[in-house]
Amino acid sequence: MNLFLTVIAAVCALLALAGAAYFGLCVWAARRFVRKGRTVGDFAPPVSLLKSLKGLDPLMYAAFRSHCLQDYPEYELMFGVSDPDDPALELVLRLQQEFPRRAVRVVPCPDSLGLNGKISALAQVLPHARYEHILINDSDIVAGPDYLRRVMREFAGENIGMVTTLYRGLAGKSLPSKLEALGLSTDFMGGVLVAREMEGGVRFALGATIATTKSVLRTIGGLEALVDHLGDDYELGARTAAAGYEVELADAVVETALPDYTWREFWAHQMRWARNVRDRRRAQYFGLIVTFGLAWGILAVLAAPLVWWTWAAFAVIAVLRMAAAIAIGRNVLADPDVLGNLWLLPLRDFAALAVWLASFFGNEIEWRGLKFRVRDGKLERV
Repeated sequence: MNLFLTVIAAVCALLALAGAAYFGLCVWAARRFVRKGRTVGDFAPPVSLLKSLKGLDPLMYAAFRSHCLQDYPEYELMFGVSDPDDPALELVLRLQQEFPRRAVRVVPCPDSLGLNGKISALAQVLPHARYEHILINDSDIVAGPDYLRRVMREFAGENIGMVTTLYRGLAGKSLPSKLEALGLSTDFMGGVLVAREMEGGVRFALGATIATTKSVLRTIGGLEALVDHLGDDYELGARTAAAGYEVELADAVVETALPDYTWREFWAHQMRWARNVRDRRRAQYFGLIVTFGLAWGILAVLAAPLVWWTWAAFAVIAVLRMAAAIAIGRNVLADPDVLGNLWLLPLRDFAALAVWLASFFGNEIEWRGLKFRVRDGKLERV
């Protein structure tokens, strides 16, 4: 056998086995999260829900509507909009007509405070919020009727400064959309759960849910401090943890509707996420090399198909990759599509590996049709 190919096979097999160990950790972390006790009591303070509007998203009205169907005693729903002609405003008007008894308000946000339009709008909405407790989530988030109760009761705990939640993707019809949803349910959320165990808690937040208080926001510098940051959700959680507060992961799971990505759109979206994570969590980003274990196992077999140990490494990683996908996607996230899409895992892992490798060459991203550079978490216009 060619010595070079043998060395390549050995390296890939070792990476595959490291990946198997990682996915074993994912299974363990998923079981730990499922078994974690619920917060005692029914703490339900009044809360202001803040959303920034920018164009239309898939299933957007269903997302808005789910927030008006909450089984919660007192809350308001606030939409910040920069463009008075934004088409999403028609959906808000429809929402107000369907739920006249709900406190649903639109707040004009005429100022551009920075390159992150979402945070710029939210910073202008926040002073109009009636309540001390604040919940920020994306405009495409669909939540169950007990969402607010599950999130806000976490504040009954000691020194809780922020609460966030896991989420699953509702895929469109295109293959890239299915791959992103599969990655969320079997890969990304597994990383969140492992980080929660290995770091002794959550040290970041996810954009699906950022619940906090006005006083905590003032302590960490306010939303205005993040108007030029790309990963505002990560920054809010990291700054809250750095200020000495606990960031809690609630036992609620929400859903986000994914568009029918083209391959180009999929690549741009994945690259934006990858380069931001590489910029803010460099050590952890290098560690992602083991999360492509299934791809490494396949490459090991292709490099040396006639030796037993490449097939053994492939078998081990294949079993643990699928076990982690089921433990996270089905048992934690209750994703109804994860089992039917397990056959896409090899393609998903090779796509993720390609994005990871490409992300090291440069720091440019594309966001909402514009190009930026990411440096120290901040956006710079190209």
